[in-house]
Amino acid sequence: QVQVVESGGGLVQAGGSLRLSCTVSGLTNDDLSMGWFRPAPGKERDAVSCISWSGDSRYYADSVKGRFTFSRDNAKNTLYLQMDSLVPEDTAIYYCAAHNARYNARGYCDLGARFGVGFWGRGTQVTVSS
Repeated sequence: QVQVVESGGGLVQAGGSLRLSCTVSGLTNDDLSMGWFRPAPGKERDAVSCISWSGDSRYYADSVKGRFTFSRDNAKNTLYLQMDSLVPEDTAIYYCAAHNARYNARGYCDLGARFGVGFWGRGTQVTVSS
């Protein structure tokens, strides 16, 4: 059974930091494309950041570029999103998704955002106060 579990959300003041974690079980790690997503006005979700199955490419949405850093610990089957310089506009439920297919980072972000491809967690709430 595949499980995707997020953690690390919370309430933080603007300018603060949070670190989200996503642990995946039940999938072979070798071909795992993964990403973080959040709801967006007018559509179901936007891609925040994705990593390719090989780990050699990363994609960041323009809105988070330079503030968020994506990393992956294959030994722990865990994905991390370090969120720095948070702003109130970052307030959202953040969802982690994983798909056992070989996509580059941008490719999986597009598929996940548009079609919900992959296995999804239940989300973790991030609230940034002004």
